[in-house]
Amino acid sequence: MARLRQLAPRVGSMSSRVSSVGAGPDRLKRRDQIVQWRKWYKTAEWQRLRWSCISAALFTCARCHRVEDSPALVADHVVPHRGARDLFFDPANLQCLCKACHDGAKQREERQGRSDWPV
Repeated sequence: MARLRQLAPRVGSMSSRVSSVGAGPDRLKRRDQIVQWRKWYKTAEWQRLRWSCISAALFTCARCHRVEDSPALVADHVVPHRGARDLFFDPANLQCLCKACHDGAKQREERQGRSDWPV
């Protein structure tokens, strides 16, 4: 048991690898400041790339094949970029998904470490 008593103070003093943005009305602004690559979504380059992905797919979700309006569609990264700029802006790494497919099954699969989505 002596080892556990020695370990407890060390674990308590370690910094967290995941920073929390907390809650509140400015939560998204704080998240954008902490996660630097989030600002890429606001660039003209990304907006053009997103539009070309969605229009090339003829406004059709790659997963459920529903045709949607542009605001209901997401240009999704097939291989998660994890802050890698070359993957983020790679047109071959994008697919068109409806918001329901992107926010549901796709996010669950990414959290589980699976990636069996079509390109």
